[in-house]
Amino acid sequence: MQRFMITDTSDVVRKVGKRILSELDFLVCEAGDAREALTRCQAELPDYLIVDAGMEGALDLIASIRAMPNGKDVKIYYCVVEADLRKLMAGKRAGATDFLLKPFDRKILTAVFGNRAVAA
Repeated sequence: MQRFMITDTSDVVRKVGKRILSELDFLVCEAGDAREALTRCQAELPDYLIVDAGMEGALDLIASIRAMPNGKDVKIYYCVVEADLRKLMAGKRAGATDFLLKPFDRKILTAVFGNRAVAA
C-alpha cells in the first residue's frame, strides 16, 4: 500500500483529504505544520505528499525532503489557492512534482490519484 501525507494547517482539509485518499487505498497520515511533516518524513518518507502553499515553511519543507536520501522519489504536490504563476514557479524551484488547486474535493483527488494507489 502506498503511503500518503497531507501537510496543511487546516484540520478540515487534512481530515477530508485523509478520508478520500484512504478510500482510494492509500495509507494516509497528516501533519499540521512543516516541522511536524519534516519529522515524520525523517522517520519514513511517503510516496506522495501534499504541501499547503500557504503554510509557513512550505518551500523549505519541499527542499528539505528533496535533499534526503530517496527524497527525489517522493511525488510532492504543492497545493495553491489560485494559479498564481509566482507561487507555482517557487514551488517548482523548491522541487514540487506538480500542483493541486485548493480546495480539493473527491472528484479532483480521485482524478489525480485514483489510479496510483495500487500502482506500486
